[in-house]
Amino acid sequence: MVDAWVAGVVVPWAAGVAWSTLGMEVAGALVVGLLLVAYLSARAPALPPPRRPPVPVDAPPAPPAPAPAPSPAAADEEDELARTVPGASIRRETPPTAPPAPAEPTGLVARLKGALTRSRAALQGRFDELFASPIDEEALDDLQDTLLLADVGVTTAEKLVESLRVSAKAGAESGVLREELRAGMREILQRVHEPLEQRDGLWVVLVVGVNGSGKTTTIGKLATRLVKKGQKVLLAAGDTYRAAAADQLQAWAERSGADLIRKDEGADPGAVVYEAMDRAVAQGYDALIIDTAGRLQTTKPLMAELEKLHRVIHKHREDAPHETLLVLDGTMGQNGLSQARLFHEATPLTGVAITKLDGTAKGGMVLTIADELGVPVKLIGIGEGTDDLRDFEPAAFVEALG
Repeated sequence: MVDAWVAGVVVPWAAGVAWSTLGMEVAGALVVGLLLVAYLSARAPALPPPRRPPVPVDAPPAPPAPAPAPSPAAADEEDELARTVPGASIRRETPPTAPPAPAEPTGLVARLKGALTRSRAALQGRFDELFASPIDEEALDDLQDTLLLADVGVTTAEKLVESLRVSAKAGAESGVLREELRAGMREILQRVHEPLEQRDGLWVVLVVGVNGSGKTTTIGKLATRLVKKGQKVLLAAGDTYRAAAADQLQAWAERSGADLIRKDEGADPGAVVYEAMDRAVAQGYDALIIDTAGRLQTTKPLMAELEKLHRVIHKHREDAPHETLLVLDGTMGQNGLSQARLFHEATPLTGVAITKLDGTAKGGMVLTIADELGVPVKLIGIGEGTDDLRDFEPAAFVEALG
């Protein structure tokens, strides 16, 4: 009975314990072995690369391998990460976008203040000094000299200062006198001011001026303005004495989208104007702008030619030209007044366009032309851009001038 119990219970139990112990020993031995193999593998030196078979002497040379593109340090870092953790990538921060530059002031006063920097320097700083203390006779004399340096004419400067002298004797304070000076400038300009206005139907503009005044450029900018308004514009190259003048006008016509009438160098300017008037009337153009030779104001035969052009225009339209604009270089100063006076005698001017005001300290000539000649300034050039030909506004000009 006991033997049967031993054989049926004790022996199987002892055998299971023995096999369990043996299994644990075997598993432990395997773990130790794997760790030992891993350790030895890590300590083993790297095997040398396999040797390549020698290239036969008569074998054709292998094509050169393409030069690897230089990779920045960031690319090396990303490659290393990809080898370590396949599929990984480095997250990079996008550099912040620089804030947009502040927009350039587009108001006329702001643009004029920038363009008239030199004239402002000649006037405003001196005004600040003069009007910082009570005004006496000596200060008034200094004020007149300052106006003359800014190329205000003698007659105009005396008129402005005389008005202040009367107010100063009446006890007006410096601040009041300075505002009175600004008001006097505005009154001179406003008295003759007539904005450039286009009439209905064909609008004929005759443009005159000496060589180098910016005449052709002014025509091109005016044409650009009109074309942008959707108008049909024709340019006439009436300066036939210089081929370069017609070439320059043609370049402006192509740039602005206007049409052009031109003839060979040396042709009769009257023939150019006649053909241009014919075409403008027949084909329903909105505007015809006529360029003329860069005449010196002392060349009387050329002045007589201007009168001839007027007669040719009158044959087609009795009321034309509707505008006769004199283009003056703003850097000419008082000589500009002399030009304006002689041109006005040869062909009645309806207005003046003053160019290059952004490069001169002689902005006072605008006051002189209005006061002493009685001709309105209608356009001013304050930069190189096509939009830098601006309508003249007396109040804005005086405020920008100082």
